[in-house]
Amino acid sequence: MSDLALKPEPKIKNEQEYEKKIGYAAGKVWQHLSSNGECTLTAIKRSLKATPVAVELGLGWLAREGKLDFDEQGRKTVIRLR
Repeated sequence: MSDLALKPEPKIKNEQEYEKKIGYAAGKVWQHLSSNGECTLTAIKRSLKATPVAVELGLGWLAREGKLDFDEQGRKTVIRLR
C-alpha cells in the first residue's frame, strides 16, 4: 500500500476549512446586521474583523439561503436582513 492511499486528499481538507471560515464570516455578518440594522457593504467590511473576501463570501452564503435583501443606491450597496 502506498503512502498516498493513507492520507486524505488535501483539497477536501481545504474545502472544509474554507466552508468553516465562510460559515463563521456569515455568522458575523448576520450578527452585525441583526444588531445594527441595514448597512452598506463598505460599513460591514470595515466593522468586522475578517478579510473583505471572507465578508463577501459570508454575504453570498446568507444571500443563497435567502436571508438578505440588497438595495443598490448609486455607488452604494445597502444590505439588510429579510
